[in-house]
Amino acid sequence: MKLFKPIVAIAGLGLLVSLSLGACVHREIPYPELETKYASPSSRYIELEPGLRIHYTDDGPASAPPIVMVHGFAASTHAWRPWTDRLSAEFRMIALDLPGHGLTRTPDDYRTSTEKNAAIVKALVDKLGLQDLVLAGNSMGGAVAWTYALAHPDDLDGLILVNAAGWPEQTRGSGEPPMVFGLLSSPLGRALLKSINPRLLANGGLKAAYLDETMVDKALIDRYAELALAEGHRDVLLTGRSSPSQAVKPETFQSIRTPTLVMAGEQDKVIPVSQQRNFAGAIPGAELIVYPNGGHVPMEQLPDVSAKDLKAFLDRLQR
Repeated sequence: MKLFKPIVAIAGLGLLVSLSLGACVHREIPYPELETKYASPSSRYIELEPGLRIHYTDDGPASAPPIVMVHGFAASTHAWRPWTDRLSAEFRMIALDLPGHGLTRTPDDYRTSTEKNAAIVKALVDKLGLQDLVLAGNSMGGAVAWTYALAHPDDLDGLILVNAAGWPEQTRGSGEPPMVFGLLSSPLGRALLKSINPRLLANGGLKAAYLDETMVDKALIDRYAELALAEGHRDVLLTGRSSPSQAVKPETFQSIRTPTLVMAGEQDKVIPVSQQRNFAGAIPGAELIVYPNGGHVPMEQLPDVSAKDLKAFLDRLQR
């Protein structure tokens, strides 16, 4: 029995090597090709520094209260389209693609981190002249959002954490997490990810995140796989640093004074719902909504109810 786990690990590694050799990706997709297919009428671009061209979408009245939204790992501005479609009549809904994601371009050898991503959000906010905004983040984007809230509390009227990453306690979500997260945890796994066609991982990973397998159609898989093949994206994703440069403790979140709504899927397979309860308990006055049938992306999986809950929170902020 002691030899069983190493043998399984070696066999699994052999399978991954075989997959990578049999499905190597030699062609990155040029941005003009991706922009033709995946940009929207509300797509905008802004160069924050040489070679760093941020893609974002901007919907709703320019004078309306601004909501800035930050996606999770391997996602894009499309993750927020369900909320944007439902709320842009009353709010200015702005979503951005972080470096290594979507239609955002980066210079060669660009390295990312949670703090750098928060700084990019800040630069975009300043460039657009946004004030009194509400900042929302899902998963990895949730960590970016609370990092921003700690660094720039005077910018924010509200903070929305949707199955946010970054709680200083490493526990697993409900069930088996997508294989990609296991591969990201080791240098060898990251090297294999560089050569594996993203489409091989997208199907299982998306079904784990969405829970509702009927939502994981060809169009969704195509979008995730093709955007992952944008020029330079894999280099950014596989060299990024997710852990903060300074130690984060549960007490860290007690200094957040921004009104906060924490949204959580009870069935999240990536980040356990217990961590979202911890966020809500640590941030003074935070509200918590747990969706019993929700997964990792309730804004997409449960768009009507989650948008309604968000709208109620935003209305309370404006009173």
